[in-house]
Amino acid sequence: MPLHHLAVSPADVSGAGLRLALNAAAPTPLATCRLTHPDGGALVLGVLGASHMVTVEHADSAFSEEVSCTAAASTELPHRAVAPGYLLESRHETHSENSFRALAHLLRTRCAQEGGWLGGAFPGDDAALTALAAEPDGDGWRWRTWHLYPDPTGGGTVVHTSSRWRP
Repeated sequence: MPLHHLAVSPADVSGAGLRLALNAAAPTPLATCRLTHPDGGALVLGVLGASHMVTVEHADSAFSEEVSCTAAASTELPHRAVAPGYLLESRHETHSENSFRALAHLLRTRCAQEGGWLGGAFPGDDAALTALAAEPDGDGWRWRTWHLYPDPTGGGTVVHTSSRWRP
């Protein structure tokens, strides 16, 4: 099932501390989903402790993206990052209680019902969720992620990323 109910507390409890690491050794994910490219190769989506990793296996190269508070990088998650064949765009959004809960419900449903999706739900709040979706893009891949951080006073913060990689 692509929506995993994880029996661990999230390690990352705030989107403000997220960092980006490319092609670095990543920790073992709590949940994964492997997708095969029609032209060969694969992409693995991974949920970490309220953060994510994506690894690409290609005939001629490999690539990885980690967005977490423990990523081996000294820089905060940028709004835009570019590397050869790679582009990431990110944004932080603050949601009201109703819109935050509606987004969490939509993402949980998509993870549970659609191919190419992976979700990790954390205990204590139905909206504590990390969701990832990926699909082939030409000879490469594109993926999106949502990191949902509930606010105890209502609503919450969403960190959304959109990435693409081509060999």
